[in-house]
Formats: sequence, C-alpha cells, structure tokens
Amino acid sequence: MHYTTKFAVVAAGVLALAGCVEDGGSSVAAPSAAEQACLQRTSIETGNGDVVVLSSSFSQAGTEVIVGVGPQRARWQCIAYSDGSTTQPMSLTNEGFL
Repeated sequence: MHYTTKFAVVAAGVLALAGCVEDGGSSVAAPSAAEQACLQRTSIETGNGDVVVLSSSFSQAGTEVIVGVGPQRARWQCIAYSDGSTTQPMSLTNEGFL
C-alpha cells in the first residue's frame, strides 16, 4: 500500500472519530482528548481504523483507555498523559488461546 493511501486511511479514521454520534435522538459525547489520543495510537499500532472506546478511567498519573479493535472488539490498553503523549498500546487478548 502506498504511503499516501495509508495516510488517507488513518486520516479518514481520525476524522470519523472527531465528532459526536447521534442515534435515535440521543447523542454520545465525543471522546476526550486522552481517549482520542489512544484511539489514534491504537489504530496506527494495529493498522485497523475500526476502533472504539470501551472504557476509560482518569487518574492524575494518566488516563487508562480500553479500546476495542475490529468487528470482534479485541481489547487493547493505552495510557494517555496530560502532555498529550501515550504509552504504546498493549493487546489484552490472551493470544495463546486464539
């Protein structure tokens, strides 16, 4: 895949995550800055633009974000810090049983 195609795919994924989603009149808040950072980093790490926040837990040390990847929502963990940096996403899937 060419560099421009990869960039376009990642850019499209990031743009898709940027807004609010409406479903039947109820709205879901846009991801926080920490969640967005982890979504983007996990998407890049996995090469998959199908990412969603499953949960997040704020702390002064860093915000833990659990990201679901792909249609099966494989669980990945990422920590986002107040300076905008993140840890390298880590798979929470027990790959020994796949």
